Amino acid sequence: MKPRLNPYQAAPNAMKALAALEAQVAGSGLDPRLAELVKIRASQINGCAFCLNMHTHDARSKGESEQRIYLLNAWRESPLYSAHERAALAWTEAVTLVSETHVPDAVYEEVRAEFEPEELVKLTLLITTINAWNRFAISFRSIHPVKVEARAA
Repeated sequence: MKPRLNPYQAAPNAMKALAALEAQVAGSGLDPRLAELVKIRASQINGCAFCLNMHTHDARSKGESEQRIYLLNAWRESPLYSAHERAALAWTEAVTLVSETHVPDAVYEEVRAEFEPEELVKLTLLITTINAWNRFAISFRSIHPVKVEARAA
């Protein structure tokens, strides 16, 4: 795969606007580990290798366990996630897949029980922002860093 174009070179002001949105999300006060789980889950749904590479690394650096990262795609079947995290992940899936789900009332009620209104807006902005990043990375074929590891003979 080969990158199509570099959006930072093609339209730096547009990318500055997206970076400003990311800065708003980063400073929102949401739990950083939860934010990384949300970014990973949205990126899994969207199939964004660039963002998956970045946010699994970021999650590890913030203390997230390998097991929880590996099982995130099957969070409903694992006891490793709290009710708060489950609500955020369900909301992430519903908002990311908005054209399919139309964000059901049941999912809204679940997340509303776990998040105050201001936090819910911040969570939704986080989800919206990672979806925007995914769309840029996928559309322009951004390539994640590749480490060449030695294989056992």
